[in-house]
Amino acid sequence: MTIQLNKEAAVGNTKNTPRLWVSETRQNLGQELHNRPSVEIATGTSISHIAVRINQDQRVQELKQLCSLCARYNVPPPEPDACCYYQSFTGFEIRWERHLEFSSYTFIRKGVSEALFDSFAIEFVPQQWFDELVGDLVSAVNVILSAEPPSDELLCQAFENHQVLGSTVSSGRANVFTSFRIHSDGFSRVYIQTSVLNTYQAGRLVQRLLEIETYQMMALLSLPIAKALSADVAQIEQRLVGINQSMASINEADDGEMLSTLSHLASQTEQILADISYRFSATDAYYELVCSRISQLKEQELSHKERLSEFVTRRLSPGVKTCQALTRRLDALTSRIERASGLLRTRVDLSIEQQNQKLLAAINRRGEVQLRLQQIVEGVSIVAIVYYSMSLLDYVLNALASVNLALDKILVKGVAVPTLLLFTWLLMRFLLRAIKKQFQ
Repeated sequence: MTIQLNKEAAVGNTKNTPRLWVSETRQNLGQELHNRPSVEIATGTSISHIAVRINQDQRVQELKQLCSLCARYNVPPPEPDACCYYQSFTGFEIRWERHLEFSSYTFIRKGVSEALFDSFAIEFVPQQWFDELVGDLVSAVNVILSAEPPSDELLCQAFENHQVLGSTVSSGRANVFTSFRIHSDGFSRVYIQTSVLNTYQAGRLVQRLLEIETYQMMALLSLPIAKALSADVAQIEQRLVGINQSMASINEADDGEMLSTLSHLASQTEQILADISYRFSATDAYYELVCSRISQLKEQELSHKERLSEFVTRRLSPGVKTCQALTRRLDALTSRIERASGLLRTRVDLSIEQQNQKLLAAINRRGEVQLRLQQIVEGVSIVAIVYYSMSLLDYVLNALASVNLALDKILVKGVAVPTLLLFTWLLMRFLLRAIKKQFQ
């Protein structure tokens, strides 16, 4: 491998050490490691987080909408090929991040009142901009980071009388309260109480909680699909059971029709698998991320509160396992259809072989009949040849009698008949042998 040196970079190097050219691939990979850094958050901060599903056709429109917000506040817009954008606006900060299937907007407002959900980070963003938001909204959550421990009455009021979940996280240095419910403003709510975490640790905690909220919603996108497909899969299974029963029954069934039905069922199953493969694989990946972020919280029991991990395990896991069960069910159905098709093809092959044997037997019988008919025809032909030969011999004897060479016609004919029969038979045998040798 040849290493090229960056001579221009080496000029300003007082130690005169060589520098390497940085390839575009290496530059992009190195930059990827530093994308989406954690934000430093102090107490008294309000965070609003929104995640929307975006397809490739909507990427350009999404960037235009973000640039329109930048133009409204007279701040530099993101680069056309940017995958993340961090910028301070008047009164708040925005963090835009582009992911594979979705994009996230995080609005951060520092120095607000530490009262529970008294003010939000998105208050400075116009409602029209949210109304024109590109993509399908997946999750929206408001987060308050405060040093004040809330009372049960205040939590009940802040979470609109929903059941409040709570845990002590970060090895006992912070308390987290949430309900995983959508409130009257369309947002979920999370309250973080800590006076110990530094700004970096608090930022990491907020990021984990936002990722849990987003990834669990992305993981559940497959659940409606799984529920909708369950009836179709059950119908395919019932039809397969009917075909297997027909194959196992003594009564004769139309093998061709059953094989055609099996091919149709196989194509249906493969089409369903092709349609859900990506979505269900993404569900597994998001679920693993949720479990990973939950373990990173380092939860501890908070008195009289259900832990976040317990809620996620109890509510999210069944939905994910339903999707996984449908995938396994389809894989098993594909194998069963393949086995049934193999058995039916074997049955069809045996039936065809039996028909071929019957056909060969019929051909053999027809050959034997043709042989017998040929032998009869040969005998009749010999008699016919001798008969006509005797007629010719009669003409010869009459001609000899006309020139006074009269012979005993009865004696001559009596001797000629067996002689001609023997000669004709030998001649026919010779000709038949010659013909057989020619075609061997």
